[in-house]
Amino acid sequence: MLTQSKNNVFATRANETDDARAEKNAIILVAVSCCVAGLVWSAMYYLVFGAVLATAVPLIFVVLVGGALVWSQVTGNYRYAITAQIALIIGVTTAFQWSVGGLYNSGFVMAWASMGPLVALMFLTMRQSLFWLGVFLICVALTAAFDGYLSRHGLVVPEAARMFFVVMNLCVPSIIIFAFASYLVRSARQERQKADALLLNILPAKVAQRLKSQRGVVADEHDDVCVLFADIVEYTTYSHIMKPVDLVSELNDIFQMFDELAEKYGLEKIKTIGDAYLVVGGLPDPMKNHDSAIANMALDMQSEISKVTRSDGEPFSLRIGINCGSVVAGVIGRSKIAYDLWGDTVNVASRLEACAEPGMIHVSDQFQQRLNAEFTFQKRDKIAVRGKGDMQTYYLTGRA
Repeated sequence: MLTQSKNNVFATRANETDDARAEKNAIILVAVSCCVAGLVWSAMYYLVFGAVLATAVPLIFVVLVGGALVWSQVTGNYRYAITAQIALIIGVTTAFQWSVGGLYNSGFVMAWASMGPLVALMFLTMRQSLFWLGVFLICVALTAAFDGYLSRHGLVVPEAARMFFVVMNLCVPSIIIFAFASYLVRSARQERQKADALLLNILPAKVAQRLKSQRGVVADEHDDVCVLFADIVEYTTYSHIMKPVDLVSELNDIFQMFDELAEKYGLEKIKTIGDAYLVVGGLPDPMKNHDSAIANMALDMQSEISKVTRSDGEPFSLRIGINCGSVVAGVIGRSKIAYDLWGDTVNVASRLEACAEPGMIHVSDQFQQRLNAEFTFQKRDKIAVRGKGDMQTYYLTGRA
């Protein structure tokens, strides 16, 4: 569909976007193709009939389409070119057929006019395309209604020439229509692939597929997952002395490093919240040893973040909280959708992170019991966790 501003300028040179440039090039390609076809048809009719009106009509088409294209190039408004092309494809083809002498006598040259609505469908709105389809059908109906009169007063066409034009007028437009349809299908497929790739950057593949195939809320309960919250220590204070672009760039580098670790261990990144990072193991599909994968990722996160220094030369450090249990995961809302987690397991993991000392991995008692043979832990005194009371917790300190 043509990109328009309030004054209907399609593509000005000052602010021409990639999409606008691609559509402008497509319009120029269609115009040039139509002009070439017009010259070829004029030459063929000249060879068969000589200097008659039927020979001049395609030349008039070429002049008018070429003039509209030049005018559009000068003004930057390519609506002139596309509107002129559609009107001339239908109108001049109809006049061309009338000048030769009816449907059969002209070799069904009216088939070329069917390209008009197709071109409209490529570049205009659906309502505008339906308008041009209606114009095409009216022209066909008028031609059919006066076909007897036109055939009696048209050119005398040899049977061999008539059959040649029938074949040409059926085959060539069909090839061009097929090429246009292939272009539309390929463009639609590419746009769908872009949309799918973008969706897969936001949602797990399994969830994205469900979201595309069903209406309503997409949600599942998972009985056994491990949730990890990580937060960069004192980053809020540190961010006040940074330029916004430097802040975002630095966070992007850190979170890309975490993303690589999540991919390495087969875990699902859920989201980032400011300078906090949330990742989970065991969903959307069950996963063996997702608890040990979370523990390994937490240790690697602490190791990698210690190698990154702030602009003031000090190393970064993380607080990490880990808990395991059941959660509800899904997608809600209709705009700016996101895959998220809900439940007590998530809340406890977040509060364990908040209660952790800088540089430490704070885990629940349940998590420690599952992995005490594979990893080393440091027992803490019981702490008061909001909403849970006193809890026995541990620090994950390394691999056994």
